Amino acid sequence: MEVKIGVQHSPRELIIESPKTPDEIEAEVSAAMSGSSKTGLLTLVDDRGRRVVVPVDRIAYVEIAQPDQRRVGFIAGA
Repeated sequence: MEVKIGVQHSPRELIIESPKTPDEIEAEVSAAMSGSSKTGLLTLVDDRGRRVVVPVDRIAYVEIAQPDQRRVGFIAGA
């Protein structure tokens, strides 16, 4: 899954490729945002085992989607 996290006061978003399902990612984000995480941090691990830690009070949005399929080829012109 591709997870995009918008961070307040930052022009760029964080993009993470996660092996988890959308429901698992949503549960982790919801738990962190609801305050059940005592640290106040959202921690996600990507496909390569790297950890991304974001303070929940700085999260603007979280988008969970299938990764973009990269298309290779040409479009026939008219």
